[in-house]
Amino acid sequence: MRSYDNSHREEAPSGVFSLNPFGFAGKASVNLIISAKQSMLPGFHELLQTGFVLICTTGVSIRSLLCNRFGFSPQFVEDRISTIFLNGKPVDNIDTTTVADGATIALSGAMPGLAGATLRRKSPLASFRQTISSPSTPREEGKAPGAVLIKVFNILMDELGPLFLRQGMFLPAETLKLFFRKQPVEFWEGCVRILVNDTPVYLPPFREKVLAALKIEDTWVHLMVHGES
Repeated sequence: MRSYDNSHREEAPSGVFSLNPFGFAGKASVNLIISAKQSMLPGFHELLQTGFVLICTTGVSIRSLLCNRFGFSPQFVEDRISTIFLNGKPVDNIDTTTVADGATIALSGAMPGLAGATLRRKSPLASFRQTISSPSTPREEGKAPGAVLIKVFNILMDELGPLFLRQGMFLPAETLKLFFRKQPVEFWEGCVRILVNDTPVYLPPFREKVLAALKIEDTWVHLMVHGES
């Protein structure tokens, strides 16, 4: 995997309107940047499991999305991302399965038991789930800017979580409000710096000031989290 350049704020190209099922129109109303102690990053795992939106080129293969957009090495994809779901269906061939605008992609490491073995990519038991597997498409076509919903599970949360958080993700304001409201004091003590729309939040209580910035119910937030040792 390679690192990301986080010097710019992500936004869909002008004129792009995404008719996706999660209602994302291409930009955020609030930009939130948090610098937190490295040990506190697992506290954001809930957001990885719930799902977050990323802008990307759609109409490409899953492998292209993982390697070219997210920056994962081919070796990491083969060795660590054992199970992939596209719109709730397990994927076998990431080279011939195309990602459409508005798709939901779930990434998982190896899952235990017979069910885990059956759902795994390239599994010898794949024939047992043939009726629920995601269909392949012969080639990439209709490439266009769009958005996808990403979910990350189990061991991949520790491995991919810091990268996705550092890269930045779009989340509904209401999702973040619910998340921040239930965080303990230790979570906020682990936040070193917070910027809301490029304005520093200098003094505690961070919780109340961040929640106040998320007062518009029907808006999206671009969240970036940097881990510090």
